[in-house]
Amino acid sequence: MPKGEMKKPLLLCSGDPESPLPDPGVPAIGILGTGDFSRSLAARLIVSGHRVVVGSRNPRRGGSSLFPAAVEVMSQQEAAVHADVLFVALFPEHYSTLAGLRGALAGKVLVDVSNAAELGRGRPSNAERLADLFPESDVVKAFNVISAWALLAGPRDGNRQVPICSNSERAKNVVTELSRSMGFVPMDAGRLSSARNVEDAPLRLFPSWRGPILCALGLFLFFYTYNFVRGVLLPYLVKGQNLFYRLPVETVNSALPAVALEMLALVYLPGLLAALLQLWWGTKYWRFPDWLDCWLRQRKQLGLVSFFCAALHAVYSLCLPMRRSARYRLLNAAYKQVQDKVENSWVEEEVWRMELYLSFGILALGVMSLLAITSLPSVGNALTWREFTFIQSRLGYVALTITTLHALTFGWNRAFDPAQYALYLPPSFVLELPLPCAVLLGRLGLALPCVARRLACIRRGWESGRHVRFQPPSEAGNSDTPEDVSDGGGNPAMLL
Repeated sequence: MPKGEMKKPLLLCSGDPESPLPDPGVPAIGILGTGDFSRSLAARLIVSGHRVVVGSRNPRRGGSSLFPAAVEVMSQQEAAVHADVLFVALFPEHYSTLAGLRGALAGKVLVDVSNAAELGRGRPSNAERLADLFPESDVVKAFNVISAWALLAGPRDGNRQVPICSNSERAKNVVTELSRSMGFVPMDAGRLSSARNVEDAPLRLFPSWRGPILCALGLFLFFYTYNFVRGVLLPYLVKGQNLFYRLPVETVNSALPAVALEMLALVYLPGLLAALLQLWWGTKYWRFPDWLDCWLRQRKQLGLVSFFCAALHAVYSLCLPMRRSARYRLLNAAYKQVQDKVENSWVEEEVWRMELYLSFGILALGVMSLLAITSLPSVGNALTWREFTFIQSRLGYVALTITTLHALTFGWNRAFDPAQYALYLPPSFVLELPLPCAVLLGRLGLALPCVARRLACIRRGWESGRHVRFQPPSEAGNSDTPEDVSDGGGNPAMLL
């Protein structure tokens, strides 16, 4: 089997005749501990062609039958003597039990794979505590972000990156080559003082998603509450109409498209603000404010949340005719038409409004689906940078334009109907349109030749107030309209 690749799942049965046998001439890799992670790590090392010895406090009942047959289970003292590289697969509170091995572990490479028990700063990391216990050993922090499942299923089915930090370059290089042989991608995380950040990484729950999700929830609560007050509560208080049945479906479906449109506008608004700041400063070499930089880096999450709300809106809309209340209202309308002796209730304007409304909605969802798909790393990596920016930036504005037209055709001329402003409360679509319209107008403003030319010059290194001979982009053979700016990486995309 080629080194670093997994072509079939690991064989965990110790008696499997296809389990690879260790080469006696290969240096042994030691593992201190016999837990679940230790067993998965041992199986991965065996498949990668390494000889593995496992150190147990009690080898007779250390669970040797759970390890592959090629793994040698022995005492911790013997494992420390046989191996030059040892994984410490113990909980941090048990590190002190290894104090008797200090002499045998002197000069050895100890790989700490533990994680922090809770997020927090101001205290030493587990790897630093291990280094204090064994000052004559080279401690390396690595493999804590790799789960036992990823070790068993192979790096193709899990995270491939392995952050590695240590104060010893020699030990870091040894673990780097070892991780490559196991099929993972090592990433230099610096000195051992960085171990706290590496240990905290697995405990962070979607750190880049917190802001977008909270923003979406806040928008949803606002629009849901507004539609509830305007469409359910006020008719009940003023006219005595009981419309509370609308809360589970209709009111939710009224809030979802508003959230999707606002979130999609928030994807492109920071790029416009960044461009305006560069025009105001006359240079690209000043740092954006922290809030804007964070906003720019979270555009992918904002776009995906917008797509999620749009997809839910489509599903809810398809289910609207299936409700019992919709059937009752349809029957009542048909009966009223018969009573009024109306043979044809066709209204040309309403027909066109609904046809355009549905068409824009389908097109918007289709383009947003394309943006979401290309945000996947496996798809985005197959595109060139120009293809990627074209889809995410130019088609992204197309999606925002079509979505805004979807909302406009829904409102049609009702925004100018005084009857729609009961108690001076406008329809919800009036509240959701200003932000996307402002973003689209801002994009058109940046596309003006004079503004686009100045912005392109700034992004090519020109600075106002400096007497430097500068060749305009059009004369240099590049007259493209500049894209949105981003977080310093040159990524103008909606869903990076």
